[in-house]
Amino acid sequence: MLEKNAQIAQDAAVVDEAILSRRSVRAFLPDMVDDETIRAILSVAARAPSGTNMQPWRVYVVKGEIKQQISNAILNSGIRAEKADWDEYRYYPTQFFEPYLTRRRTNGFGLYGALGIGRREVDKMRTQHDRNFVFFDAPVGMIFTIDRRLNQGSWIDYGMFLQNIMVAARGRGLHTCPQAAFAPYHRQIRPVLNIPDEEIVVCGMALGHEDTSKPENDFRTDRVPLEEWVTFSE
Repeated sequence: MLEKNAQIAQDAAVVDEAILSRRSVRAFLPDMVDDETIRAILSVAARAPSGTNMQPWRVYVVKGEIKQQISNAILNSGIRAEKADWDEYRYYPTQFFEPYLTRRRTNGFGLYGALGIGRREVDKMRTQHDRNFVFFDAPVGMIFTIDRRLNQGSWIDYGMFLQNIMVAARGRGLHTCPQAAFAPYHRQIRPVLNIPDEEIVVCGMALGHEDTSKPENDFRTDRVPLEEWVTFSE
């Protein structure tokens, strides 16, 4: 029994570390991730649960020239992020309210503060946001889509799939950054990847090795204590 409990504790520690060390990395090294590793991560992630096993995810893995074409198409579109049209789905509420407004502001101020960007330095903020569209220099980018005929339940399933990718990447010493910022630029992305009209661009994701020399990667978010969002009943 003691040996079994020790093994459980060891297994839990490995899983917990992968989850707890996952964060949005915003600067990557150019070191390539081989296709075998990418396939392994996606294969493991595909064990995510989905209603009646529909597996609603579709993934476009991009590297090299194709990744650059996506970056160029978005950055040369002339459409600033604050003017981009979220016409496929809306990620954020139209009007922020508490406690979400404060959490959002704290996150933004913390990130830009780590980069030495002041609250009124709008051009520098835009430049930093545009780094989304080069996948923060990661060697691997992924674009995720879902069939638009599916309903909200499949989007819940999709979230579990995305989390699996990020945790599986951590288990292999890699980092990620999930990026909703790609969604409103589906018109720029579609022709590059030949994405059919029946698929909605859900988000992108950067994958690679963290550049620990960059200040933006020193930023850490916090989490609200359990007592504020958990109710136990018997």
